[in-house]
Amino acid sequence: MSDCCSAPGLKPFNEALSQMLAQVSPITETLTLPIAQSMNYVLAQDIASPLNVPPHDNSAMDGYAFAINSLSASKTLKLVGRSMAGAPFQGECNAGECIRIMTGAKMPAGCDSVEMQENVSVAGEQISFLQEKTFGSHVRNAGEDIQINQQVLQQGHRITAVDIGVLASLGVAEVKVFRKLKVALIATGDELKLPGQALESGDIYESNSFVLAAMLNKLHVEVINFGIIGDDLAAITAAFVSADEQADAVISSGGVSVGDADYTKTVLDDLGEIAFWKIAMKPGKPFAFGKLKNSVFFGLPGNPVSALVTFHQLALVALIKMQNAQALKRTHIKVKCSTALKKSPGRMDFQRGILSVNEQGETVVASTGSQGSGILSSLAKANCFIILASEQGKLAAGEMVEVQLFDEFL
Repeated sequence: MSDCCSAPGLKPFNEALSQMLAQVSPITETLTLPIAQSMNYVLAQDIASPLNVPPHDNSAMDGYAFAINSLSASKTLKLVGRSMAGAPFQGECNAGECIRIMTGAKMPAGCDSVEMQENVSVAGEQISFLQEKTFGSHVRNAGEDIQINQQVLQQGHRITAVDIGVLASLGVAEVKVFRKLKVALIATGDELKLPGQALESGDIYESNSFVLAAMLNKLHVEVINFGIIGDDLAAITAAFVSADEQADAVISSGGVSVGDADYTKTVLDDLGEIAFWKIAMKPGKPFAFGKLKNSVFFGLPGNPVSALVTFHQLALVALIKMQNAQALKRTHIKVKCSTALKKSPGRMDFQRGILSVNEQGETVVASTGSQGSGILSSLAKANCFIILASEQGKLAAGEMVEVQLFDEFL
C-alpha cells in the first residue's frame, strides 16, 4: 500500500534542500563589537593568537622551583627567593638553590621543574626533597594551550561563552562580526487567535509563530513579528510588502498547499517569484520557497508539527547559510528501534522518537506514539528524529534505524 501523498511529482527532500541553498546568499555587512557583546554573533574574520598562552613557563603547583640537575648532587637545596603570580622572582636560581613558587607564578630563570610543597621538609632555608623527580614536573610550558600565530577561531564560527573567555585570554578586545539577520514572521487566517483571547466557534489558537520565534531567537536573529493578519487581501498585501522592506527573510505558515484558494498565494504571486513545492517528506509535504523584491520567502505548512519540521530541516539550514555561518552539523547514529513503526514508501519520514539506554545497556529509540502532523506533543516528548528513507516501508520492533539527535534549536 502506498502513501496517499506519494503521488508522482513530489520533489525529493535532498533535492529541495540543495535547490534552496543554491538560491540563498550570505549577508556581507559587518560590524565591530566589544567581545562582551559578541555572544552568538557570527565571526567575520579569522582569529589568530597574538601571543603564547600561557605567555611564559609557570608552575602548576604551590611548591618549590629548581633545576633537576641540582638534585643529582644533593636532595637538600637552599631557598633563595619567592616567585608569586604577578610578582616573579627577579634573579637567577643557581645550582644547589630553589625558589618558593605559587601556582601560576612565572618559572624563575635557571629552574626547569617544580615539587609540590607536600613532598618536601623545611628547616629554615634548607628544603629537603623527599621523592625522586623528573625533568619538567608540574610546569606549564609557554604556548602549551595556544601558540603565537595559531588560528583559534575561523570566520563563520558562532561565538560561544567559552570563545569570549578565550578571546579575553588572548588580549583581544573586539571582533568583527556579521550583522544580525532580520527575519519577519507572518501568520494569516481569520480563525487564528492569540493565547489569552477567547475562542469563538471554529477558532484555534495560533502557535506556529511562537515556536518559530523561539527557535529564531536561539539562532540570534532579529525577529520582526507581524502577528496574525486576517483573511483580507489589502491587509495581507501590506504585511508582505512591509516585511519585504524590513527583512532579509520572510516566513509564513499555512496557505501553501497546492490548490488552496487563499489570499496569501495571490499576494506572493504578485510580489515575487515563489515556487510552491510538494516535497517527498513527512510531515510537511507542502512548502513554498522563492524570492520577493528584497528578501527570500519560506512558506511553511499550517499544521504545527509540519511547520516545525520543515522549518528545522529546510528553512533553518538556509537561514544559517544566509548568516554566513558555518553549516550546521547534526548528529546521526544507528540504533535499534524498540517499537514497531508504521511507514508507507514514497516520502522521507521524520518520526519523533525518544532515545534512551535500556536495562541491557543498549542505546535504543522508541516512537513517541501517534505521529499526526497536528500532534505537537509528539515533539515535546521527543529528543530525536527517527529518519526513515523514502523507499522504506513499515518496520518491526528490533530493527536498526537512523536517528538524528535534537540540536540546540529544539
